[in-house]
Amino acid sequence: MSESPSVNVQALHAALDAARMEKELSWRQLAKELGVSASTVSRMANGLKPDVTAFAAMTTWLRMPAETFYVTPGGETAQEEPELVASLVPLLRARSDLSEGDVAYLEEVIGAAARRFRAERESRSS
Repeated sequence: MSESPSVNVQALHAALDAARMEKELSWRQLAKELGVSASTVSRMANGLKPDVTAFAAMTTWLRMPAETFYVTPGGETAQEEPELVASLVPLLRARSDLSEGDVAYLEEVIGAAARRFRAERESRSS
């Protein structure tokens, strides 16, 4: 039986931090918006995983699929999208001048560019 993926707490915390800064929220205000305790968010800064309910609230608030923050037991991300996209999408979604369609398009373009860069790096190192 294969092992289940776990949560990349560092990437999730970074995405929350980017969105928090874009919305000009304090960590306490963010926790209140998420419906979680401030200590839950604080523990994440130290690498501790949130519980399932808090994780669901965070990914829902970010409007990002939970899989974005999964890592396999080997340490690889469980989803193909690079961490760059996971870091940028909350910032894009927080902008009032971008529609959902605009964000989806930019996410696709940035993801494609990041995959190309990674493939080029891998081909140079082979």
